[in-house]
Amino acid sequence: MSTLTLAARDSSTMVRRQLKRLLRYPSMTVQLVVTPVIILILFVYVFGGTLGAGLGNGLSNGLGGRDAYINYVVPGILLMAAATAATGTAVMVATDMTEGIIARFRTMRISRASVLTGHVVASVIQQLLGIAVVIGIALAIGFRPNATALEWLAATGLLTLFIVAITWLSVALGLKSPTPEAASNAPMPLVFLPFLGSGFVPTDSMPTALRWFAEYQPFTPIMETIRGLLLGTPIGNSAAIATAWCAGIAVLSYLWAKNTFNKA
Repeated sequence: MSTLTLAARDSSTMVRRQLKRLLRYPSMTVQLVVTPVIILILFVYVFGGTLGAGLGNGLSNGLGGRDAYINYVVPGILLMAAATAATGTAVMVATDMTEGIIARFRTMRISRASVLTGHVVASVIQQLLGIAVVIGIALAIGFRPNATALEWLAATGLLTLFIVAITWLSVALGLKSPTPEAASNAPMPLVFLPFLGSGFVPTDSMPTALRWFAEYQPFTPIMETIRGLLLGTPIGNSAAIATAWCAGIAVLSYLWAKNTFNKA
């Protein structure tokens, strides 16, 4: 077999290993889905009436109150769901690094890259399934996108690219963490970035300093692009900026993770 074929076979084995771990501990997956769903329901039913009334016409699509707000907030919740799942990935990577299994893998004739690939691919699958559940619940409580099939495909592609980027970042954070407990805290700032962007309220309603941060942090153009694709709001240059952010984070995080793993 060629080196590439062996690497693909080993990576497939590692992906199956990670998927079996996820099935063995379903409570973690459930927790990662439940958290953004609770926040979605809380904001829609507790704050949605007031916050929705404050949205401009360009964001409300002719709706008012809670109906307008659920359409606005879902893109931010989707990114929050992915960022929350990144915590679980970091914990599993740190657990592997501290429990000795990686040392065992190093003595075996397997591709070194397959170990990290297994974590990434399994996590991406988990996150996509979790986001599908969040979208299903959002649709059940009133989310009404008007996207075409092509726009849904584009939104899914951007979400997948974002998930890949955030997963490689969480893998790198897990490799750098001395314990699984520390790894559980490392990705937590990512969960709050939708709040500090356009995820829950328009950025023009924020104080000047916070508005500047909100408009230039990476999550905002991604949320604006997804919102535009699903709901027809203006996208502008957000799509290009979002793609650049995702690609940059993915490449830099991959290089960081690879370098850290090789030195471990």
